[in-house]
Amino acid sequence: MLRVIETFTSLQGESTYAGAPCFFIRLAGCNLRCSYCDTVYAQETGQPLSIDQLLEITELEKLRWNGHSLNGDILPIVEVTGGEPMIQEETPLLLKRLCEAGYTVLLETNGSIALDKVDPRVHKIVDVKVPSSGESGKNLSACLEKLSPHDEIKFVLGSLEDYHWVKKFLEARLALSQKNTVLLSWYDMSNSVPKGEHPISRTELAEFIIRDALPVRMQVQLHKILWPDIERGR
Repeated sequence: MLRVIETFTSLQGESTYAGAPCFFIRLAGCNLRCSYCDTVYAQETGQPLSIDQLLEITELEKLRWNGHSLNGDILPIVEVTGGEPMIQEETPLLLKRLCEAGYTVLLETNGSIALDKVDPRVHKIVDVKVPSSGESGKNLSACLEKLSPHDEIKFVLGSLEDYHWVKKFLEARLALSQKNTVLLSWYDMSNSVPKGEHPISRTELAEFIIRDALPVRMQVQLHKILWPDIERGR
């Protein structure tokens, strides 16, 4: 059994799949407590559901799209997220079963837990924690060393100090941006600035990327723009 917070269909808000219809399976629990977390409710216990039940729910949503596809991907694309999905023992099997069912499967993970058991067909989106998160000491380097070319690396940042940290991180690992798409997501820390941090705007972040010729893709969190006042199911 897996502990599940919610399942819902929305538009993918981040990653290279941003804007595509996506069915989300949000699993319960997280081993980190990031300062900017926007899914604190996912730390709750959740509802126990079997993998077969989750596959049935997913299949019903697939039927609602009448078998349509987008660039060969069965709609909706499926993302397993959290919280942190990899803290649950059955998550790798759920991912495998979804792949076997023919879905394009995304895994959103915080990069602090080994990913060796994840089916190679899964598109892993690994969130590397920056200093302002309060959890940068939990980054597991092995998660990045074993990524496949279709996997993606994400940094969520909101301060000048975070940006310089990310820049140095990538400069020390040139192979990462050559092999994988590297995403930078901005968040607004202006209302809760950590001591010693200096907030930057989205525009400033974009200008820094251009100035420094940083080999990344800046992204906006589309779901927060479309549904700014909705916490769950977006």
